[in-house]
Amino acid sequence: MLFAAEQLAPTLDSARRVLKKYYGYDSFRPMQEDIIGHILGGQDTVVLMPTGGGKSICFQVPAVVQEGVCVVVSPLIALMKDQVEALKANGISAAYINSSVGQSEQNNIAADCLNGYLKLLYVSPEKLLSEGFMTFLKRMRISMFAIDEAHCISSWGHDFRPEYTQLRVLREQFPQVPIIALTATADRLTQRDIQQQLRLNEPRVFLSSFDRPNLNLIVRPGQDRVGGILEFLERHQGEAGIIYCLSRKQCETLTQKIQAKGIKAGYYHAGMTPNQRGAVQEAFLKDDLQVIVATIAFGMGIDKSNVRWVIHYNLPKNIEGYYQEIGRAGRDGAPATAVLFYSFGDVMSLRDMLTKENPNLTQLNLTKLERMQQFAEAASCRRKILLNYFGETLATDCGNCDICRNPPTTFDGTELAQKALSAVVRGRERLSVNLLIDVLRGMRNQAVLSQGLDQIKTYGAGRDLPYLDWYSYIHQMLNDGLVYIAYEEGYALKITDLGREVLQGQRPVPMKKFQPAEKAEKVPKGRKAAAATKAAPASREAQLFEALRTLRKRIADEQGVPPYVIFTDSTLQEMAAERPVNRTAMLAISGVGMKKFETYGEAFIREVLAHGGNPAAQAELDEDELPLSLDPDDFSATPRPARKREAKPTREATGTEVNGSMEATFQLHRMGLSVEAIAERRDLALSTVQTHLTNCYAKGLDLRIEEFLKPQELAEIQTAQAQLGGSPMLRDLFDHLREKYDYFKLRLALMYFKKLRGE
Repeated sequence: MLFAAEQLAPTLDSARRVLKKYYGYDSFRPMQEDIIGHILGGQDTVVLMPTGGGKSICFQVPAVVQEGVCVVVSPLIALMKDQVEALKANGISAAYINSSVGQSEQNNIAADCLNGYLKLLYVSPEKLLSEGFMTFLKRMRISMFAIDEAHCISSWGHDFRPEYTQLRVLREQFPQVPIIALTATADRLTQRDIQQQLRLNEPRVFLSSFDRPNLNLIVRPGQDRVGGILEFLERHQGEAGIIYCLSRKQCETLTQKIQAKGIKAGYYHAGMTPNQRGAVQEAFLKDDLQVIVATIAFGMGIDKSNVRWVIHYNLPKNIEGYYQEIGRAGRDGAPATAVLFYSFGDVMSLRDMLTKENPNLTQLNLTKLERMQQFAEAASCRRKILLNYFGETLATDCGNCDICRNPPTTFDGTELAQKALSAVVRGRERLSVNLLIDVLRGMRNQAVLSQGLDQIKTYGAGRDLPYLDWYSYIHQMLNDGLVYIAYEEGYALKITDLGREVLQGQRPVPMKKFQPAEKAEKVPKGRKAAAATKAAPASREAQLFEALRTLRKRIADEQGVPPYVIFTDSTLQEMAAERPVNRTAMLAISGVGMKKFETYGEAFIREVLAHGGNPAAQAELDEDELPLSLDPDDFSATPRPARKREAKPTREATGTEVNGSMEATFQLHRMGLSVEAIAERRDLALSTVQTHLTNCYAKGLDLRIEEFLKPQELAEIQTAQAQLGGSPMLRDLFDHLREKYDYFKLRLALMYFKKLRGE
């Protein structure tokens, strides 16, 4: 456990040491280091980073290296509990105070804060603003305030919470303490509102890419939703997921149908008692339930990293909510799927609901619903649409959405776009979507005539097209980022830099021909996936992954924590691929820090050994190495030398030692066999053969590198490495290249570059 006695200088070097020691990562993800450096300078900061992007590390690491306590304002008890458990598992002292904590325990936590034993204290906004708590805060040394889910402070956002607006008192009461605002979903207007509401002093805004390339985006027609969901679950057995429904009744009915198929599922909605909701949520977090069917009452801040898919049974109300909800899948960076079922009936139901919900915000909510509808009906890359909504441009189509995999036919819509953009500019960027269409079609209504819009050059330039055609094309322009809606200026359309390029003839605009919506073809009931022939036996890697998951679940149940607090799925997947059987190899796994290695390392190494281990590494393993004692200040993690064995490894002509199993793989490679052929010949997992070859290459043996990497691939990887800077982690390189190259290729490429540099 970390205590105040461990004094660290508030520097980036200390931050890097903390990252390795407590989190098990060799380097920060892109932008994290810049954010932490700014925070350590004592400045107000706004962090916009997608779910799973690593927001928490941005304030947790500075909290550890600075004196005092970081006070984290968090909206949900479940979120506080998850993050505090994860911090403790990593060896960092943290606690939370909310309505679930008794007075005696609160007193103990308060004493720990005052005595310098805690580094992070999580509180709800209600508790923070309660009588007497502000006086308590003034008695302790506070390093910073971190406002999580900061979009809740803005009435322009999708999850406005009135109690958040009172957080401006922090600046009044603690003018010298820096405030860090963090959120995963905030459009341009919400971002500005966050800064104003919190009274931030010239904050620097860090806008990370909202791109989540690991998410496979799919929209399916609304017919036979239940059949489609059951079919999906059949193909994703054992994977945890969330299904969002619009009504409580839908949640309960769908849960019953899923349970009838023998799948462990539960429902969650606001009509349940707090105890009932808490029990269902706890069961899901602990992997006792595979599926949770919920209204949007569930999920904000749920830190479950191994959710592999999210399904929307109905159309969400807005893109912000949709993006936050699908962001709960694949938080560990591993592949995940987001499926949206869509029908026009959903739009009509939501329009009726939004009209009644809050009359003061009806126009805002309906406009945002229209954008959500256009996303569902889109003919262009869905990821581009999401990123454009948040003010980010994606240079190329993502290749990981249903539109990219099955692109529709398009036509050259440049001239249509230029007519609309010209009207936007000549209308001084004050036209709403409907008014723009009226101008283009030459309508003579009061709105057009009163503003003199019938006198502009583009008046009537599109009178040959009906209203619905223009409605479709303008929303395609919105989706493509040529214009955006300024909600605070009467929903006026504003042209973007990309739109100006189109207007000036510098960029073409492909568009999908407008067609009236027709009833989609119904998916046949009971249809199986194309690969639903007899399933092939699980690979050795998959078998080990399942064994590691089982071990993780058992340990988690014994300790009363969610399994992902022990290790994430991506960490277990890397273990299954690398098969670490000694301290050095285990500490090299991303997500295995010193504390977790001390606590769990031996158990997971024994599980790897029970499933064959890594033959290359196991040949060098001494049984006496298994007592896994560590010096907590040892960052090199260098194991003591293994005893010499009687069975001597063979030696290549180069003078480089390799063990017998590695040599057998290398000799087959020299004979011209592919990796797949070697794996089949030797009855080894593909990952084991790849490990043999990378180890041989690292030891100086002459691999035919051109067999695995083409010159243009090496050039692309080298460029990506330079863009990331320093010595990036394989995972960051993998993400940066949008999963284009597997880890085997990336490892070989990095080794190749080192050899070129003579390192």
